[in-house]
Amino acid sequence: MLSLWLNVLASGVLLGLVYGLVALGLTIIFGVMRVVNFAHGEMVVFGVYIGYWAVRLWDVPIIAAAAIAAVAMFIFGYLLETLIVKRFVGRPHHYQFIVFIGLSLLFSGALLVAFGPDPRPTASQLAFHTVSLGPVTLDLARLQAAATAGLLITLLGAYLKFSSFGRSLRAAADNRLGGLIIGLNIPRIYAVAFGIGAACAGVAGALISPLFDAQPYLAVDFTLLAFVTVIVGGLGSFSGALLGGLVIGVAEAIAALMFSPSMKTALPYALLIIILIFRPRGFFGAKEI
Repeated sequence: MLSLWLNVLASGVLLGLVYGLVALGLTIIFGVMRVVNFAHGEMVVFGVYIGYWAVRLWDVPIIAAAAIAAVAMFIFGYLLETLIVKRFVGRPHHYQFIVFIGLSLLFSGALLVAFGPDPRPTASQLAFHTVSLGPVTLDLARLQAAATAGLLITLLGAYLKFSSFGRSLRAAADNRLGGLIIGLNIPRIYAVAFGIGAACAGVAGALISPLFDAQPYLAVDFTLLAFVTVIVGGLGSFSGALLGGLVIGVAEAIAALMFSPSMKTALPYALLIIILIFRPRGFFGAKEI
């Protein structure tokens, strides 16, 4: 029984790290630009499809597929912000909600037309290999996804904290007008921030492509999951995105074990309600990026 619980908790923690990367992308976009990206789940699904096609067409490792997803989704996010999103920065939130919901429907429809509704499993050899650490047995696909996500979160955190661009990004997040006064290129910073957020989503999607079949309908689940994660951790908090991802990953694993696999999405939402009642700002309410 102890071995079963350890395996469940370990699986939840590993998946939670990937959830943290997804939530981190959403947090960066909101923390810098103050826009709520309701199309974030679609960006994760873009990454899942990139992972699927990269493995199928070129038979590359999942890490290489994640690198392709990072570049492709950064460019996509940068162009999306430059062409569309920048026109809604600073506008009332209901304008932002409408445009992002519209983008979400557009992206989901495009995926549906391009690839159809049928699930497409990614044929990765990692899914057939496991590694044992004492009583804990982990599949390599989940372990690789978690290790890569954890490394990227650490590197991205260090970059945003210590680099000159990171300082400029934090300055733009704290005071847009002040940043303009001191000569910061705010439009470029916003475009890069949105590109980074999209890249985080795309990389996470590619990393979990061996675990989730590629299909357009996953987007809604990932969008809701990202919002639950950042709200639990604290909207706008770098540390909160990581902690929220771990909490949600473990909560899903425990719910699947104690109740049924169909209940794994219910417990995180129940946890969200409880946290909002007792700690409305989440675990880390202060903006950190």
